[in-house]
Amino acid sequence: METHITSIDNIIVIGDRLLLKPRAEQSQTRSGLFLPPGVSEKEKIYSGYVIKAGPGYPVGTDRDEPWKPSGDKAQYIPLQAEEGDLAIYLQSHAHEIEFQDEKYVIVPHHAILLVIRE
Repeated sequence: METHITSIDNIIVIGDRLLLKPRAEQSQTRSGLFLPPGVSEKEKIYSGYVIKAGPGYPVGTDRDEPWKPSGDKAQYIPLQAEEGDLAIYLQSHAHEIEFQDEKYVIVPHHAILLVIRE
């Protein structure tokens, strides 16, 4: 079965992951934050804008018997990174994808080192 996704709005990010639009590699961010060469030599550090964020870390429900039906919806601890943030992340944890001739990366929240919020 082949599915055609027509818009980025049809993509749903799961759990503690983020969909980022990577920026060109630079040694300094627009806000003046320098990424030291020694750090980036040990592990590649990149930056990108958060396009979509997952709901967060799932939290278990308090059902006393597993066989009982649950009317509870899933609950999540929200992520710190939000749509529009500039995220500095570890490339080794990122998974690159291409959608409509644009490159994106899927990054778990734990690989985000910091965010810059305008």
